[in-house]
Amino acid sequence: MSPSQPVAKSRPTQTQTDTPVLSVEHVSATFVEQRQRLQVLDDVSLTLGRDEFVSIIGPSGSGKTTLLDIISGLWTPDTGQILLDGASTTADQRLGRSAYMHQRDLLLPWRTALDNAALGLEIQGMSKQTARQTVRDQFPAFGLAGFEDHYPAQLSGGMRQRVAFLRTLSIGQPLLLLDEPFGALDALTRATSQGWLQSLLVENPRSVLLVTHDVEEAIFLSDRILVLSERPGTIRYSETIAFPRPRPRSFLMAPEFGELRARLLAELGLVELPAEQTP
Repeated sequence: MSPSQPVAKSRPTQTQTDTPVLSVEHVSATFVEQRQRLQVLDDVSLTLGRDEFVSIIGPSGSGKTTLLDIISGLWTPDTGQILLDGASTTADQRLGRSAYMHQRDLLLPWRTALDNAALGLEIQGMSKQTARQTVRDQFPAFGLAGFEDHYPAQLSGGMRQRVAFLRTLSIGQPLLLLDEPFGALDALTRATSQGWLQSLLVENPRSVLLVTHDVEEAIFLSDRILVLSERPGTIRYSETIAFPRPRPRSFLMAPEFGELRARLLAELGLVELPAEQTP
């Protein structure tokens, strides 16, 4: 696709009759800091359809990571509920129902790339031998062939992230929570990793909820983008990216991309749009 060519509209990722993989309903949360209660989230509601990719952007401290922690079962909200496949859940019931990847790869330095990738399956109860063979078969698809016996200190940042992705995806959960997985990478490696993730999701479809501070990353990867307000975070704006995935890097040069970027930056309060462009 050249930047001047029209881009075909994508098909909807979810029909009205489908049950969302994830529903967040009227969630609010507080935590105690220096003996004072601090409200982090205020009446947050969202849905995530099957194989849909949704990104959340917003100011630092607006509760983005807290929201992922709640969805994963690591945190209990003050009010509201989390539904998985249409069923209301407690925090304990959500533990292990999603694959959660943080910004840091969290690889264990004393385990090889192969053993780190197999860790999630081992925790699920699979024998070490079977887990190692299961992930070994995936190393070529993740661009890691030949690095099975390397330790984390011997891998580049991008390769470490791929090992972490393999560990995350290997547990087989359809819901993938990503907390700035490319935030620690340099610009070139980040761009390469974004394209790699798109290709990976073609072969291994998942419902993805991504937290990022990178507006361009959100536009490039997502079907929808949700903008969180300043703390206490609440969803103040939603933008649908009506272009098919996976997208070529040339999409970043398309006029439509620039318009989307300008609108989202305006919603974040970083630029002012001319009156005729205001959503």
